[in-house]
Amino acid sequence: MSEDLKNEEMGNWFEESESSLKEIHEHEVVEGRVIQVNRDEAYVDIGYKQEIAIPKKELATPEPDSAEDVVKVGDVIKVYVQSLGGENGGVLSKIKADAEVVWDELRAIKAHNEDPETTDLQTVDAHINNMVKGGLTATVNGLRGFIPASQMELHFVKDLSGYVGQTVKALPIEIESHKRRLVLSRRQLLERERELKQQEVFSTLHEGDVVKGTVKRLVDYGAFIDVGGVDGLAHISDLSWERVNHPSDVLKVGDELDVYVKNVDTEAHRISLSVKQTQRDPWLDRAENYREGDIIEGKIVKLAKFGAFMEIEPGFDGLIPMGELSDRRIENAEEAVAVDDVVKVKILRIDLKRKRISLSINRARRDRNNPGFRRYQQSAEAPQE
Repeated sequence: MSEDLKNEEMGNWFEESESSLKEIHEHEVVEGRVIQVNRDEAYVDIGYKQEIAIPKKELATPEPDSAEDVVKVGDVIKVYVQSLGGENGGVLSKIKADAEVVWDELRAIKAHNEDPETTDLQTVDAHINNMVKGGLTATVNGLRGFIPASQMELHFVKDLSGYVGQTVKALPIEIESHKRRLVLSRRQLLERERELKQQEVFSTLHEGDVVKGTVKRLVDYGAFIDVGGVDGLAHISDLSWERVNHPSDVLKVGDELDVYVKNVDTEAHRISLSVKQTQRDPWLDRAENYREGDIIEGKIVKLAKFGAFMEIEPGFDGLIPMGELSDRRIENAEEAVAVDDVVKVKILRIDLKRKRISLSINRARRDRNNPGFRRYQQSAEAPQE
């Protein structure tokens, strides 16, 4: 073969080779095929002028004992082109390519969740590694992320150390891949879940319902009780028919009980509950022991502008109106009785609906002075043979 022909064939081969090469750019992720692997490195063909070696420390994290533990000949992998040229053909990294893929996935998840039409949130699994100032560090598919303390729960958590070692669902809320900055939120996910649960509960819960609840939190003014995943408030006055000084006197966190739904405010997302209205009012039980017309005895416990309150039995009072305190006209209750006086009264009326008992000293005195009534009382008190 003549020298000219030989040079022409070499030129054709070179042109064909050049035209078959991909257009490769630095700082981008490309696919390559593993051509050769040994303990320390893997040679990858990315369509460049030559195969480029990737050291095992750039294949996986943590660094494997051997490159053969990560890839094998024939594998098609993604690699990040750090640079091209030089005697080795360039510098590639599978670790950075994997990271770039994850960054792209995170950006796609964030965009999906921020779409106003989105009804289902996409989450990531965040493995919590350490507690640091202001929050927690976490790993998401090999990337380091940060969960601020305010983004961990719906309420403030003073000590976050209990979360270390856990894997939790979270949402990516800030992504700056060039700064390797990833901020996550578990709170936003919990808020969305709570919102969906509220919509479900508020659509099915109605005033007057009696439902099962679990005591979640006690405060000075009442108890927060979970009803189907949403907290409602039972005011301290609705915890018991008896006087309650503090909710912890009658309830403890974790108690399961029936609650009465007093009010459902869908717009304000508030549910008012009552514990006592699921129980029979003990006042009614006591009232059943008495009849209108009975003459009874009790102690004056309180004076008011409109009369005096008499204790029928501990925790069970009746009212003696001003006009029933004395036969003569009086302006103030203290003109007829004093606190701690023991008096006889006649039961005028028992109002079960309003839970009020009206009493009269005058009527009791008149009945005692009535001869017919005295004979009736004597016969009622006489022993039965």
